[in-house]
Amino acid sequence: MVKVEKEQTIACTPEAFLDFVMDIERYVEVDDKVGPISWVRRNGNLTEFKFQPRLPGLRLPEPKAIAQMRLTPGSCIDIRLAPLPLNKFNHRMAEFSARFSCVPVDGGIRATRMISFQFNPLTRWMLDPVLRRTIPGSVERELRLSKEILERA
Repeated sequence: MVKVEKEQTIACTPEAFLDFVMDIERYVEVDDKVGPISWVRRNGNLTEFKFQPRLPGLRLPEPKAIAQMRLTPGSCIDIRLAPLPLNKFNHRMAEFSARFSCVPVDGGIRATRMISFQFNPLTRWMLDPVLRRTIPGSVERELRLSKEILERA
């Protein structure tokens, strides 16, 4: 299993941070793991989008995926692959979950980003070592760039 969790203090409100993340077409500016987006559907606190995953350090073609982001206003966003029958290949390859959360602190928020992959035994030996090495830097970059954008606003 590869699980990464990083924090960053950002001078903004929880709503500004969570709105930025929920706007996936804007968030791709900071997330190198989300490639081209085919479509986005937002219904209240649920956003679904189809995209081309780009896991850092992997040169393999990755099948398109449909992700779901569920907002808990003022608190967090939980992300997962859309359930079966969608994402059949992706579900066979790995269990995926991610979360953005934030808590108010002096001068803004403490934003936390978590991402987790649990690959099946056939591919774990190859994918775990690469992602253990590359995902932490990708997540740190995400938070750093998010901070730059949100603090400029």
